[in-house]
Amino acid sequence: MENIDINATTIIITVVAVVVVLFLVKGLVIVQQSEAMVIERLGQYNRTLDQGLHLLIPFFDKARSIQMRRYQNIDGVQIPITTESVRIDRREMVADFPKIAVITKDNVTVLVDAALYFQVITPKDAVLSVENLVQAIETLTQTSLRSKVGELELDRLLGSRQEINIALTTTLDQAGDKWGTKINRVELQNIIVPDEVEQAMRKQMSAERERRATVTEAQGHKEAQINVAEGEKQAAILRAEGQRKAITTIMEAAGETVKEEQILSYLIALEYMKTLPTIAKEGERVFLPYEASSLLGSIGSIKDLFPVSGK
Repeated sequence: MENIDINATTIIITVVAVVVVLFLVKGLVIVQQSEAMVIERLGQYNRTLDQGLHLLIPFFDKARSIQMRRYQNIDGVQIPITTESVRIDRREMVADFPKIAVITKDNVTVLVDAALYFQVITPKDAVLSVENLVQAIETLTQTSLRSKVGELELDRLLGSRQEINIALTTTLDQAGDKWGTKINRVELQNIIVPDEVEQAMRKQMSAERERRATVTEAQGHKEAQINVAEGEKQAAILRAEGQRKAITTIMEAAGETVKEEQILSYLIALEYMKTLPTIAKEGERVFLPYEASSLLGSIGSIKDLFPVSGK
């Protein structure tokens, strides 16, 4: 009888030990840093586990899994791959979506390649509020991108990437609040336009560069002419000023015996004499106009400009 009691006690202890071991194996959970787990008890949300060691009640507590969809490049084609895990990554993640076709305001179809950076802030909402978090974000991104691009013409689209990035980030971040997700930023990586549109844009850019070059050349020519005219004007003023001073000086020296017309003829003859060497260099023969004789004659009369003294 005692042997039976001992055997029964041993069996009970063994069973209890096995249950405790199974309880510990099934119930002890270690959550890594930057991870989280959403726990349901009997099908109802119970708590969210952060980093550290936690104890669950087997068969009563269950970790709710989260679905994530990512793309893998296979032979140049991005294939969607859906994964499921009970551990929720709270680090910043990137969703690199395939290129999507969008139509601009001026009816040009372009391919836009976008990447989105997001982070799970509230794991409970990311698991319980949406079936597939990345798929929901992707669909909302595509819808918002088509709506935003449809408001812009192609030229403005190509030059307003930063503006579009900020607008999309704001729109998606507001929608991501109910999913417990923070949208940090959206980046338009590439905008591909049709070949015929790209060729037309190149021709337009080339014509614009030629137009600017023509305008610049004309402006430079205009400024050069203005500078030449201004220089000639200043030179004429200086010559006139010099002649006026020369006439005044000669008249003061000669007194009333000299007329102004004689002084002018004299000065003109001097200027003419200065140009004769230059004229002689241009050919073997020099032909002087008839008027030159009268001008040169005025130089011979220089002795009449001043009164003779010392006699």
